[in-house]
Amino acid sequence: MSNVNQIERVFILGMDGAGNFIQNTATPNIDAFLAQGAVTYTAQAQSPTISAECWGSVLHGVVPGKHQLNNEVAASEIFPSDSPYPSIFRLVREALPGAKLAAFSSWTPINSGIIEEGLDIHKESLPDAELVGAIQSYLEHNRDVKLLFMQLDEPDGSGHKYGYGPDSPEYLNAISTNDELFGLVLGSIEKLGLLENSLVVLLTDHGGGGDNKYSHGSDHPMDKNVFWGCVGPGVEAGTALPELFIVDTAAVAMQALGLKQPEDWDAKVPVGLFGA
Repeated sequence: MSNVNQIERVFILGMDGAGNFIQNTATPNIDAFLAQGAVTYTAQAQSPTISAECWGSVLHGVVPGKHQLNNEVAASEIFPSDSPYPSIFRLVREALPGAKLAAFSSWTPINSGIIEEGLDIHKESLPDAELVGAIQSYLEHNRDVKLLFMQLDEPDGSGHKYGYGPDSPEYLNAISTNDELFGLVLGSIEKLGLLENSLVVLLTDHGGGGDNKYSHGSDHPMDKNVFWGCVGPGVEAGTALPELFIVDTAAVAMQALGLKQPEDWDAKVPVGLFGA
């Protein structure tokens, strides 16, 4: 646990709609990176397995029935600044008023409707490749960022268009393309000397192709099973994660930053993640 005190910042780097299908296509950057820490291919998306519900849980630490987000709400409303279920961005801002916070999302409703406004968060919404360039530029000038979130969107877009799963070449290619983009971000983190004192979480929000080849939202394992992993001080290479829900990401981030999580959170730090 003492190694957690060495963590100065948290990166949460996500791609949308990839399930655990990184196992079925070339993802050399993600594979090599997560070999240094903890990884599971059977983490559980929240139900319903839809983007706003799932990213809402990742960022707010509670199940969808509490944060009340769905795609329509996230796309049309600003998340209430007085909600009893604040995002990790609001919690970090309240605990560390001067901290640098950044959110980069290809799917605009994350920045406009899931993460609160008015918290002095650096926010950018751009297509995947442009977004990664913006992250690299931001890191060059803000090495002291405390919390940075990234969401790339194309695997989900390809799944809706071409079908999800291991038998959809276009979908698998989108995941491999995202792996290359992840590699650029991870390369910047390492080149700037930030890796040794950062916790880096890699994840996706949901899969697809379970009940409907071209969609998601069900509790079918193809929709529910997702990859999740992290690397950082206190996380031993090869750490097993027998049970993890993507909502737990919020608890992991808060513990890594040395901050107390709300008592009513559903998020929990996986047993054994940071050692004994």
